[in-house]
Amino acid sequence: MTDIEKYEFDRQGYLVLPGFLGANETTRLARAIDAVEEHAVARLTQPPRKKSAWNSEYHVNAEKGYHAGGERKEGATVIIEDFFNADPAFDLLVNHGPTMDFIRGIVQERPTINNSEIRIRYQGNQSHTHMGGPISGKYRYNYNAKGIDCMMVRMIYFTHDVGPEDGPFCVVPATHKSSLVSPYGTSDANAEPGMLGLPVKAGAAILFTENLRHGGLSIRSGQTRKTLHVGYGPFWMKSQNISTMDEEQNIQPATLARYTPEQRMLFRSW
Repeated sequence: MTDIEKYEFDRQGYLVLPGFLGANETTRLARAIDAVEEHAVARLTQPPRKKSAWNSEYHVNAEKGYHAGGERKEGATVIIEDFFNADPAFDLLVNHGPTMDFIRGIVQERPTINNSEIRIRYQGNQSHTHMGGPISGKYRYNYNAKGIDCMMVRMIYFTHDVGPEDGPFCVVPATHKSSLVSPYGTSDANAEPGMLGLPVKAGAAILFTENLRHGGLSIRSGQTRKTLHVGYGPFWMKSQNISTMDEEQNIQPATLARYTPEQRMLFRSW
């Protein structure tokens, strides 16, 4: 992580990283997303079911090891969590060198993965804004004598272009440093003052602190938006997936068996 990248991340709360994934990596991940989407959508309403701490319901898939919720319809979202279990194609993101260079630059304690989700947003969908302002605990942003000291951060990977009309990820820059709670609550991202959409090309990534106010603008084009989210934080922070919030990571033995010792450590909370 360069001095400029550290400065901009501290100043704004996020970084846009063009060309972060190679063309072959991007294609491989896109195909895996499509395959897991079709598998999950066909089973979204089937048992076994699990109710999350936020009262949303998820299908628990023993075959592929994921949790999936939502609907495939206009205005809706499908979320597939624990995707690392579902397809070895996603393994390239576990201890991904360029990613870990950034994570180690902003998480001071030993970092681990605490979130893994495929977000599939359909025509007309938007993600309301949230976070920003003074936040304590597991989503806070801090700077101390050793430098940037983040709790939860996320890397979003893009496997297709997302233009201004395609529901880009959006942020209100620098709100991770605001001393006041946002007066907009959980608001319409399209109408909130200061909200900035971040169009990207396939292969890009966006790194941001969860303390930053963020969301997703409305999808006004005909494109379905598909992204991969991987969250990181200190090793003691347990799952931040909605379906398993604050539980141990749902990482299956067969998945861990594929990994190197260094990769396994990214799922170890002790």
